[in-house]
Amino acid sequence: MANLEEFKKNWLRPFLFYGNNPLSLIGGALTSASALVLIGFWVIDVFGHGGSENPYLGIIIDLCLPGLFILGLLVIPVGIWFRRRRLQAAGQIPSVFPEIDFRDPVFRHGIEYVMIATFINFVIVGTATYRGVAFMDTPSFCGQSCHVMRPEWTQYHVSSHADVPCTACHIAPGLSGFVHAKVNGTKQMAMVVFRDYSRPIMTGDKIPAANLTCLNCHNQYAPIGDKLLVETHFGDDQNSSMTRTVVLMHVGGRDGFGHLSGIHGAHSAHIEYVSTDDNRQTIPWVAKTNDDGSVTEFSSDGKGPPAGPRHVMDCIDCHNRAAHSFATADQALNKDMAAGSPSLSLPFIHKEGMALLKADYPSAEDANTAITAGLDNYYSTQFPAVWNAQRAQIDQAAKTLATIYNKNIFPFMKVTWNTHPNNIGHNDYPGCFRCHDGSHNSKAGKSITMDCATCHNLVAVDEAKPKLLTDLGLQ
Repeated sequence: MANLEEFKKNWLRPFLFYGNNPLSLIGGALTSASALVLIGFWVIDVFGHGGSENPYLGIIIDLCLPGLFILGLLVIPVGIWFRRRRLQAAGQIPSVFPEIDFRDPVFRHGIEYVMIATFINFVIVGTATYRGVAFMDTPSFCGQSCHVMRPEWTQYHVSSHADVPCTACHIAPGLSGFVHAKVNGTKQMAMVVFRDYSRPIMTGDKIPAANLTCLNCHNQYAPIGDKLLVETHFGDDQNSSMTRTVVLMHVGGRDGFGHLSGIHGAHSAHIEYVSTDDNRQTIPWVAKTNDDGSVTEFSSDGKGPPAGPRHVMDCIDCHNRAAHSFATADQALNKDMAAGSPSLSLPFIHKEGMALLKADYPSAEDANTAITAGLDNYYSTQFPAVWNAQRAQIDQAAKTLATIYNKNIFPFMKVTWNTHPNNIGHNDYPGCFRCHDGSHNSKAGKSITMDCATCHNLVAVDEAKPKLLTDLGLQ
């Protein structure tokens, strides 16, 4: 009992006396408000199911709120020190500090001040936290907060994943994923501040494994079966002659009897590989675990695995541009011409359009100006009758070409045609041929298959009017 009275007299009373100042009271209110918000998040995280799944929430819970709590604690002794110094200079330090008495109006008003300030700070901190988390849940936080992400942000809007938050694909769930993302994010922020970032920004190892991200939404064994793929091409002749290639893709999957087939089935085994470049375009060594547990190694140089990490093959080794797929110039122009612009009534429009798209421009603004002027000059000098009669089609064609350029080329980030390879297929990039090239052999002389029929059947190749499409009523 004597020790308690001694503590009150020598510690508690002086602390409350000196602490009854605006600065310390604000610190106390800040500490209590951040503590209440922090406890609320802990309760939701442990018992509730309505909290945000955004891994950036850890910034708030693990960094911002504890930092605000500690800041409030630090402000309290600072206020005490200032008040003690002021009273000491004025000779007003009492010989006996006042009793702790709620009937004392000065003491009571101090408590009331803390309670009111706590409530106000709780509302402010809670609202700011909620709005901060809500903002970090939006793709605009990732795509627009940093200008170096403009190429990816542009393509994101025209991808099949345009409604999927960036964090769902780029950050693995759990503490390890959060820590890895924060470490990378801190490095990237420093690079942007000091303008030390790479141009272009390549994917590398920035995407977590598919089982942590993609497979939260997709079923890798879904029975997709076969899909008919129709590609439209235009020639460089005067009429930009149109042809179509029809391919029956054996996507496959697992059927109702549990059998695996097609592209997905052929790659469902445990496959490891070593790549000699950061973008995994050169793969000299592959190892496949067979159904009986044995492992077959394939090498393109007859040697063992080269130095470097072993990667387990998953969805993103082929679907590497699922949300940020940059088209080639030919792909983009063919697609828009098939949709009606540029118009086929303009002679040599495909040939001239390709020339303008592939020209080297210092900036997007220069490209837009040069494309418009170049197309106008071409038809005014080479085909004056067309230029006089079809000005509207020429202007629309120029707008389409400029739009194609602006969606795919970003000179300030050194993103140009073919900068970002797409591993689906093998026509424009190595893709499938990174492994299925005929040169990956095992010690027993077995090669990774090059049987085209495993993945697709060519129904028609560059035909003006493929019979199958006519029979199906698709042309």
